[in-house]
Amino acid sequence: MSIQVKFYGTRGSTPICGPTYYQFGGNTTCIQLTDLELNRTAIIDAGTGIRALGKDIRADTHNRENIIIVFTHFYWDHIQGFPFFAPAYDDTRKIYMLVLGKGRKMRNLRDIFAMQMQHVYFPVQLGSMGAKFEFLQVDKEDETFEISGDEITIAANRHQHPGGAYGYRFERKGKSIVVCTDIEHGENIDPNVVALAKNADLLIHDAQYTTEEYESKKGWGHSTFDQAIEVAEMAGVKQLAITHHDPEHDDEFLLDMEKKCQDRFSDCLLAREQMELIV
Repeated sequence: MSIQVKFYGTRGSTPICGPTYYQFGGNTTCIQLTDLELNRTAIIDAGTGIRALGKDIRADTHNRENIIIVFTHFYWDHIQGFPFFAPAYDDTRKIYMLVLGKGRKMRNLRDIFAMQMQHVYFPVQLGSMGAKFEFLQVDKEDETFEISGDEITIAANRHQHPGGAYGYRFERKGKSIVVCTDIEHGENIDPNVVALAKNADLLIHDAQYTTEEYESKKGWGHSTFDQAIEVAEMAGVKQLAITHHDPEHDDEFLLDMEKKCQDRFSDCLLAREQMELIV
């Protein structure tokens, strides 16, 4: 059993473009997980990268009728691509919008997306998009879902970020992928994040700042490269993919930082748009 991880957006805070950003990309957070055995897909967040993902789904000859999008939180850079997600305009599809985890203050998931698509902001409203939507708010720390007779377990952990954000652990048949973005550890690594990532095959972790940059960014809700590596080391993960790149960090900067990270943790890389990993 193999899971394909494909990055469609790896930038944090705001999309960016220009010749010095081509290698790592400028779209905001969107990650696709595909179970290659079942040909089933889950999408993590709906930043601007989801536009290209939507085009790929529509071009897929397997024509996945049901799509699930799991949200870490609802800051603009994690939902702003949703109005441009082409499958949402297809009346043959059903889209599940999922949040999992205890302690959420948000009570109406649908309203978040309806609000950003009001007439004053966008020409098409949520109810007129075409696809059938089901909004799932699961107030649990973990849940097991059955897909085509096979079980996948998703565990959620609330971590420090302005307004709150959640990391997720996806497990199936002994394979595990952890997505932990928009997290600020502070002075000490959050032990709950380490527990969530324990022995994971792949940890995808936020590292928007260098240690030096973080001194003036405290309270902004993000981690450093050193902290991402420390979580990977403490949790004993097999591979680390760093994402949520700062819009001020161009290709030259990120390539240099990747080498420094690999000197400390060899199975580490910085995520790039369209990059695919197999777990």
